[in-house]
Amino acid sequence: MLQNLENLAREARSWPFEQARALLDHVLKKRLSAADRVAAKLLIDAGKADEAVATFEALQRPVVLETGYGPSGLPHMGTFGEVARTTMVRNAFRALTGDHWATRLIAFSDDMDGLRKVPEGVPNPEMLREDLHLSLTRARDPFGTHDSFGAHNNARLRAFLDGFGFDYEFMSSTETYRSGRFDETLLRLLERFDAVQAIMLPTLGPERAATYSPFLPVSPITGHVLQVPTLERNVEKGTIVFDDPAGGRTELPVTGGHVKLQWKPDWAMRWTALDVDYEMSGKDLIESVRESSKVCRALGGVPPEGFNYELFLDVEGKKISKSKGNGLTMDQWLRYGTPESLSWYMFQSPKSAKSLHFNVIPRAIDDYLGAIDLYGTQEPAKQIDNAVWAIHAGAPPKVASPVSFALLLNLVGVANASSKAQLWAYFAKYLPAATPENEPVLDGLMDRALNYYEDFVKPTKWYRLPDDREKAALLDLAGRLKGLPADTTDGELIQGEVYAVGKAHAFEPLRGWFGALYEVLLGASQGPRFGSFAAIYGLPQTVRLIEAGANGELAG
Repeated sequence: MLQNLENLAREARSWPFEQARALLDHVLKKRLSAADRVAAKLLIDAGKADEAVATFEALQRPVVLETGYGPSGLPHMGTFGEVARTTMVRNAFRALTGDHWATRLIAFSDDMDGLRKVPEGVPNPEMLREDLHLSLTRARDPFGTHDSFGAHNNARLRAFLDGFGFDYEFMSSTETYRSGRFDETLLRLLERFDAVQAIMLPTLGPERAATYSPFLPVSPITGHVLQVPTLERNVEKGTIVFDDPAGGRTELPVTGGHVKLQWKPDWAMRWTALDVDYEMSGKDLIESVRESSKVCRALGGVPPEGFNYELFLDVEGKKISKSKGNGLTMDQWLRYGTPESLSWYMFQSPKSAKSLHFNVIPRAIDDYLGAIDLYGTQEPAKQIDNAVWAIHAGAPPKVASPVSFALLLNLVGVANASSKAQLWAYFAKYLPAATPENEPVLDGLMDRALNYYEDFVKPTKWYRLPDDREKAALLDLAGRLKGLPADTTDGELIQGEVYAVGKAHAFEPLRGWFGALYEVLLGASQGPRFGSFAAIYGLPQTVRLIEAGANGELAG
């Protein structure tokens, strides 16, 4: 599926392929000498990535991509966006290398962090209040379903990612610290403590700098993750000494899960210990990436390739804040839009700020459906840059929905439909062979159209009266449609009559005529292709709607 695409991938212009080419250059530079790098690149560019991997031992290790998750809360839009976009880069890299080079995507949960505050909206908040400062995997689960709050949220994360079909490896901070996976790098940080401090202290205010240590010891008495100064360090023994508020002067090894690192050194340590080759992050973390990269180099590692994506804005153009609740949740998007439409939205211009609000969902759905239709008409060089290639890992569905989401929204409104059964009844003549079983996309869109119409369209619907020219044109259209067979389902034939009426009544430009149709008949500023709408709604019903609009019966 992702093989034999090397030539197309080298020329592709979409951002996942730009990132894949940068990742390839990064890994070759990181793992090979200058001479070997040239030789390997020549082989890969010749479509012989398998030969390059077989020839150079350093290339036989998988390319590692990572995403991070803070399990103090449930998975959210940012979690989805980061995994979806990283997956797009991963698949582009696979295509670029003929799928001969193994890749891994690690979804890393930072679940050893201390619980700093009680999240809003959780049950039994008093339980979590008692467990403040414990690591998330020691704090009790207020939902009562898992051994800890961290375990609960990790399970939600995995179910969340599995539900979207992502291919990933889950990794827990607690488990990796305790297993000894990080021990070698932690001991190196202990040895290079002063170098790390020299990087971090200038980034802090005077008060925090006075007590800052990259090591956060876990109190052997209370289990709290402590933010306390390191008083002594013993490189030979691999220990630090600190003042435990519950037990006084204490010595602990930095290995085996007895300490956790502050998050920027922790990020750098992870990159080094896991040999991470790629990780993206939000624009708000640019400085954090810079400082973590310095720490990574101080530890003898190579910072990963990556890029900083823009953050989403609310409908007023303000930065989305989880505490303010001015953005969309995953559940909200999926109530009104499909998972594929969300992936479409995440694909578009990741370095540009975009509104993430309910009003973007209908357009995202129809743009995705349109891209599926377009894909089947494109040559391979264009297909690979089509967003649906990235969304579906090179194998998008051949067909999408026979009608647009915009059309469904208007059908719900005009037909006053409240169930899918009512909507399917309208399709009985237009698409007699269609059923929920053989048109599952359409069936799913009906659910979402009913939800979206009820929550957002219906409360704002407003019909206006036609002016004299518009009224004459509407009555003319009604008369022409009456002249067609009542069972006409040819949307193009009906659309031809709509165009003819607009021209006959001198609407220049014609969009003024279509605007009148939408505002007078549908109570909206824009709408679907009118011929398709009429074909589904039924010609007699459409004629009655037009006459009612022309006579002012819909306004008010």
